[in-house]
Amino acid sequence: MSAPETADTHAEPDSFVFDEQSEALIPKIIAKYPAGRQASAVLPLLDLAQRQMKRATGSAWVPRVAMDTIAARLGMAPIRVYEVATFYLMFNTRPVGKWHLQLCTTTPCWLRGSDEVVATCRRITGIKGWGETSEDGQFTMTEVECVGACVNAPILQVNDDFYEDMDAAKTEALLEALKRNEPPKPGSMAGRQTSAPEGGPTTLTTLHLAPES
Repeated sequence: MSAPETADTHAEPDSFVFDEQSEALIPKIIAKYPAGRQASAVLPLLDLAQRQMKRATGSAWVPRVAMDTIAARLGMAPIRVYEVATFYLMFNTRPVGKWHLQLCTTTPCWLRGSDEVVATCRRITGIKGWGETSEDGQFTMTEVECVGACVNAPILQVNDDFYEDMDAAKTEALLEALKRNEPPKPGSMAGRQTSAPEGGPTTLTTLHLAPES
């Protein structure tokens, strides 16, 4: 396996160094694993690198030089870090937009209307294919596997946040809010409480006290 490629060859930085904020966390992360097993910290360190890139550039991704830095820190062959970074969908190996639209299209979301969510995202952003970024750099669309929130399908994950019970109108409203840099509170866009039935609870709605003996 070769090193992951980026969509824009000019986007790959020449070097990567963990900043002060990341460095403060790294010893605590590595200390969670037994001596000689520090390679187990590869996942959280990749996450640290991706969040640092978001702070520094506005794009949450892990460049190859960051993977090399992590390999050196953990005493791993770089190829082992590349394998992890390219396996998990949570890591972006090329730059993404400010708002990363991660759309689940697997069976539960599809049955509940993910096709219209996808179509609305394409119409509003102008993005035609998966993995593409809008011309203004604001949005990237990625197709993802089940994100584990099927009960409130369809799901549209934006960066780290889940927006649930989506449809075309709610998707359009969400994207317009993101354009204004006003992300709404994550969760059900239908107003349901966590995973309660639509329309509110249907059981235990009245308190019945046992008669006094």
